[in-house]
Amino acid sequence: MEFAEEVGESSSPPRSYGNSGGGNSDGIRNDVYNRLIENGNEEAISNPHFLDHLEVHFNSLPTSYGLDINMEKVEDVLLHQKLLASAKDPDNRPVFHIRFLEHVSTRDDDLEGEQISSAVPASNPHCTNNGVHSSNDRYSGGDCETCSKLEDLNLDVRKDSNDVNKEISPEYFAHREEASCLPIHEIIFSTLDKPKLLSQLSALLSDAGLNIREAHVFSTTDGYSLDIFVVDGWHSEDTEGLYNMMRKAIAESEGSWSGSSRSQSILEKAIAAQRNSEDWEIDWRLLKIGEKIASGSCGDLYRGVYLCEDVAVKVLRSEHLNNSLEAEFAQEVAILRQVQHDNVVRFVGACTKLPHLCIVTEYMPRGSLYEYLHKNHPALKLPQLLKFAVDVCKGMEYLHQKDVIHRDLKTANLLMDSSSVVKVADFGVARFQNNGGVMTAETGTYRWMAPEVINHQPYDQKADVFSFAIVLWELVTAKVPYDNMTPLQAALGVRQGLRPELPTNAHPKIKSLMQRCWEAVPSERPSFSDIRTELEALQLEVNDAPNGC
Repeated sequence: MEFAEEVGESSSPPRSYGNSGGGNSDGIRNDVYNRLIENGNEEAISNPHFLDHLEVHFNSLPTSYGLDINMEKVEDVLLHQKLLASAKDPDNRPVFHIRFLEHVSTRDDDLEGEQISSAVPASNPHCTNNGVHSSNDRYSGGDCETCSKLEDLNLDVRKDSNDVNKEISPEYFAHREEASCLPIHEIIFSTLDKPKLLSQLSALLSDAGLNIREAHVFSTTDGYSLDIFVVDGWHSEDTEGLYNMMRKAIAESEGSWSGSSRSQSILEKAIAAQRNSEDWEIDWRLLKIGEKIASGSCGDLYRGVYLCEDVAVKVLRSEHLNNSLEAEFAQEVAILRQVQHDNVVRFVGACTKLPHLCIVTEYMPRGSLYEYLHKNHPALKLPQLLKFAVDVCKGMEYLHQKDVIHRDLKTANLLMDSSSVVKVADFGVARFQNNGGVMTAETGTYRWMAPEVINHQPYDQKADVFSFAIVLWELVTAKVPYDNMTPLQAALGVRQGLRPELPTNAHPKIKSLMQRCWEAVPSERPSFSDIRTELEALQLEVNDAPNGC
């Protein structure tokens, strides 16, 4: 459960186009309606309630949706309406739609820094292949030649043709010598909105061998998603094979698309296997809930009091409960029960009986390092920076010795007590190291995520070391990593070798450590034990130097 800056990771940033009608949603809606009338759209002309339905559609989506509309292709709005309507049927979810957009050059000298400024569909005689699809069937009535105006990712980070080759499917390379152009397709999904949906969809596309060039994702006010991806990696202009491949991939992940299911069995079984509840089970009636500190996608964080102690209470909202969230909750409780260290937030207890599911930890009055750095923008002096970094290393070294992988190490999950001691917190996606299993791909937060996690490769505790490198960079710069990119753009860049720009004002040994911690090859990264040793040696060196510098 996220409680900081990256909660809205699946949100699309506002865009501004000259022909979009500006940021006024009523103005954009009216422009769309008038353009449809001008185009002779039968539905707009004949349906007396059409404008009302259009108003409902726009009001259910964020302002940024209107800013993405290409007024030359306003029929896309009707397609989006149909997709969202079809997704309301549980048997259809996820609904998806695919269409061919255009070709771009595949010459090696054109691939570097390649981008799409505006996706323009080519004439497609196979209109029957371009309808709206659910996971079960095709939905007829979509306009096969409409196309969204989608902004390019502007990722000029591809190093050479070998780097680009990693982003394109094997099917494409089988046809590369015959083809002079790379086909570009658009895939639109609609389903129930939920935490980590963007990660799930991007993983689905990546596992299918598709490279995401653009992603525009929106959440409706009634809990549905509209996710638009522009991809390459499919070898043909024809979409029928791509439809079949996506249907198969969705079928193989069946069950992960379901909505809330308030089954209690998974939670009970997971906790009962390790439980001695008299030690840590909290009586909800003895817990006093105070002010709300933060909100996440599926729960809220409160300040509270338990048996005269100030505590933080993470409460899961009952309306969002499903099997996945309950299992995640059980895993977090299991980990917190087994860890105790001065640099790990202290577990007080948990309520594990529905409807009151919550985790109670010590209250950290000075908040997160993220808030400390980015709201106050302090220029940390080297002794304080090293003190914070060593605190984090000690906590992470202990967790790794306990075979725990945090998987979401970032400054928002590093909290400070009244003495400014930094402690590792939020174990919502942490896992015990399992040598016999495969860790879930794309777990964590994009800006801090290791490339092997983004690329769905096997990973281990060294993924946390990569995230620490980004934390160290933040401590030096007091900036948000990749602040000129969306989270997804940052992830696409990291998988292609992008790293934050080395700060010129950093101590040379800090810069060297930073670079070794974010090495692309996990085995070349140091362990937290080695990192702590280096930082503590630098601490002594700094403390012995004149003026502590």
